[in-house]
Amino acid sequence: MELYLRVRLACAEGMSQREAAKHFNISRDTVRKMLSYSEPPGYRRTAAVRRPKLEAFILVIDAWLDEDRDVPRKQRHTAKRVFDRLREEHGFTGGYTIIKDYVRERNQRRREMFVPLAHAPGHAQADFGEALVEIGGVEQKAHFFVLDLPHSDACHVRAYPAAVAEAWMDGALPQAECYQ
Repeated sequence: MELYLRVRLACAEGMSQREAAKHFNISRDTVRKMLSYSEPPGYRRTAAVRRPKLEAFILVIDAWLDEDRDVPRKQRHTAKRVFDRLREEHGFTGGYTIIKDYVRERNQRRREMFVPLAHAPGHAQADFGEALVEIGGVEQKAHFFVLDLPHSDACHVRAYPAAVAEAWMDGALPQAECYQ
């Protein structure tokens, strides 16, 4: 990353790409790529990983690992045990690493994930909603404007006969001024 920055600065100060390639001992193609992107683009896999030796055994492995949910933790299959069983019972000829990688990826896919929800001060969420209301004994549809400030849990709700721009402005602007 440091070299990336030095090459970009040198070329910005007037050094040619050819001079930069010689000075930093890198190819001209590399210099051109460094100038094309503000930060290194990194490697992006274009196709899914193929495991031809493993594909025929995936259903067997998944069945074993699914059965393991009902047994105590100490009795569950490890990647090594899956590998040994595949070789003994099914004549698997592949390596241990593809088994280990598959079991790890499978466990990660099935793990329950939580994304922390955080709201910065001053951020608001606003929207319209509909509800059936009774006004003077008559049931009718009302549109309501809701402004929520999730950081402080403050909420403002106001009903209107229609969800139009005027209602949006009337509901949002006075409240925005109150919370500043």
